[in-house]
Amino acid sequence: MKAKSYRHIVFQLFFAVMFLMPMMACTKPEEQPAEPINDTIVKPDIPLCDSVFFYEQCLYRPGDYGSQNYRIPAICTLPDGTLLAVNDKRKFNEGDLPQDIDIVCRRSTDNGRTWSEPSNIIVGTGYKHGYGDPALVVCPNGDVLCLFCGLNGFWQSTEADPQGIFVSRSTDGGVSWSQPEDIHTLVWGSQALNSACRNYKGGFIASGNGLVLKRGEHKGRIILVAALCRKNANIADNFAVYSDDNGYTWQVSDCAFYAGDEAKVVELVDGRVLMSVRQSGPRGYAISEDAGAHWGASYTWPEMTTNACNGELLRLSAVDEGGERNILLHSITNSMNRENVSVFISYDEGRTWQDPVTLCAGPSVYSSLTLQRDGTIGAYIEKNPNGACEMWYQNFTYAWLLSLIDN
Repeated sequence: MKAKSYRHIVFQLFFAVMFLMPMMACTKPEEQPAEPINDTIVKPDIPLCDSVFFYEQCLYRPGDYGSQNYRIPAICTLPDGTLLAVNDKRKFNEGDLPQDIDIVCRRSTDNGRTWSEPSNIIVGTGYKHGYGDPALVVCPNGDVLCLFCGLNGFWQSTEADPQGIFVSRSTDGGVSWSQPEDIHTLVWGSQALNSACRNYKGGFIASGNGLVLKRGEHKGRIILVAALCRKNANIADNFAVYSDDNGYTWQVSDCAFYAGDEAKVVELVDGRVLMSVRQSGPRGYAISEDAGAHWGASYTWPEMTTNACNGELLRLSAVDEGGERNILLHSITNSMNRENVSVFISYDEGRTWQDPVTLCAGPSVYSSLTLQRDGTIGAYIEKNPNGACEMWYQNFTYAWLLSLIDN
């Protein structure tokens, strides 16, 4: 009886500690909000896919680490479960390039409960010498690539004074990063690999997550999407940028979407690739039948009518990978204003979207999603309740999404 009682007490103490530790974790102790973040029951020690579970914490607020502002989230999960949260450090104002901007990274090795101090991927050194809009992709060989733009602004870019497209590589799980390689001459301008891209004066890769194909003869191909600015008009068109050798060399598709903007891609279970494109109003999309090299007609999703904003596509489950059904998630503002970042769900491989669940009620902007190793969903989101962006990490389950839909 005594042994049983002792074990019972130890068991209770263990779960009390495990429950309280994530609640105590924060970027800095003084940054803890005075009130609970929300009234959702938080159970960070039960990260099961079928648990109704939600957790969030702020990773950056304006003024943190000597920077006036932060923007542009990207989050990914490494094979060992480590999370990388990467974003712009907009030191002196919230403006886009050509402002002086750094790109910084934080790592979590405990499923997003605590985070490392920020480390630099690249440091800006002045006006027209900054870098921004990071995109992450975990290569088949385990390396992590961070692609970003830099130097001049997008609309101001010319071949003589370009906005660069840079690639930096980490071989140690995001602890350190290589000196960036500028690949913009391959993507746009007079030396572009695709002759159609020689009629453009600038370009950048959409921030967030890249795609690695898991099916078909091009398994392992890395695909991201560039927005290229036409020479004679402030109009952007989308092209897929892809690599079959872990990002050491690159190729460029034909035009995937005319008059587009930031775009993301996801692999469908039949091997096709779906591209979702930023637009004001009904969101645009196109499909590739050949692993991103060529693209079909452009369409729109009337059920996803939103502000022109960057969001994320995420494969949650697939029947050919053991899932009970095919499920895609799409994060995006659910408003014609920059507010109410939400998750839409598709059960028919992106043909239609339904059941939007609000992640950030009120002013909010860009978002990035990742599937964490325990099957929960990680989100990295810009909230701007006071007019300047705060960078928030969220962790929740599919069951949590369904619980809000049912209500």
